[in-house]
Amino acid sequence: MNLNLKPAGECAFDAVSLGEVMLRLDPGEGRIRTARQFRVWEGGGEYNVIRGLRRCFGLKTAVITAFADNETGMLMEDLILQGGVDTSLIRWMKTDGIGRICRNGINFTERGFGIRGATGCSDRANTAISKATPEDFDFEHIFGELGVRWLHTGGIYAALSAQSCKTILSAIKTAKKYGTVISYDLNYRPSMWSAIGGLEKAQQVNKEIAQYVDVMIGNEEDFTACLGFKIEGNDEHLKTLNIEGYKKMIHEAVHTYPNFKAVATTLREVKTATVNDWSALCWAEGKIYQSKDYKGLEIMDRVGGGDSFASGLIYGLMTGKDARTAVNYGAAHGALAMTTPGDTTMASLKEVEAVMGGAGARVQR
Repeated sequence: MNLNLKPAGECAFDAVSLGEVMLRLDPGEGRIRTARQFRVWEGGGEYNVIRGLRRCFGLKTAVITAFADNETGMLMEDLILQGGVDTSLIRWMKTDGIGRICRNGINFTERGFGIRGATGCSDRANTAISKATPEDFDFEHIFGELGVRWLHTGGIYAALSAQSCKTILSAIKTAKKYGTVISYDLNYRPSMWSAIGGLEKAQQVNKEIAQYVDVMIGNEEDFTACLGFKIEGNDEHLKTLNIEGYKKMIHEAVHTYPNFKAVATTLREVKTATVNDWSALCWAEGKIYQSKDYKGLEIMDRVGGGDSFASGLIYGLMTGKDARTAVNYGAAHGALAMTTPGDTTMASLKEVEAVMGGAGARVQR
């Protein structure tokens, strides 16, 4: 599959992401409402992808985001540095000490277990990145002078604020001008869009963004809400996944947006919070491929599983693998990421390829 990637030698970065990075406070095996201590992680829909590309797959990556210039901002920078992601493109925003001008986002997330689903409680209004304008980032310098082979961003950042809608479009248009491949994860969050125009605004923004995207990623709800496509015959709660319906939806999407070079979707059947069936589809060059099917996947922390799928898929496509292999990288990486705590991956490339090859869970000594 030819994505016309820019040569690595001509670019400072293999891949960058644009989006919000929040501080995740994790009560471990307990509940947010009764916690007396939290473990701290960093995470964000767009960032998780780029961290996976660096930490698991060894690519040179950077994050484009903004932080309020204070102690929590420096904590998040430190966490990002531990993941190996370049922080030189972060915009540091002046704040007033109590967050009236701008602040850093916080996300409380408990993992769920059995019949109790995972729960998130975000505190992210008026964050630095939600207020950032195109003028706060030198996109011409980033994409035109430094050089970037791949840009990943998504619908979570687009939904942060009316301003973020404008900033993401500016970044995508500049990246496209300089030949950077663009991937986008629709990641529809109705609670976020509700403050800036709801479903109508989500479709308006995402339909415009879609015209510049090379690799589109999302699940059924994402494609339905953001782009207006539907799966015929799927039951309301997705108790039984209609694979043929998914395939028809994907074909409709690529017909509507001929600029799409690949379209991918994860397939998840939730048995309990800790047991899911998990696989994925990828369309490329006129064909749809399904990944290995992970039946009864036992999950420790499902948050970030879709992001890790995206990073595995992108790695496969960036390294010249065919779509069948790429979607299997994504599904295996997503599956592994959900066996560890936190939003981001703790897997290695060797582990991903072993799972792809059918490796079991025997003790390794």
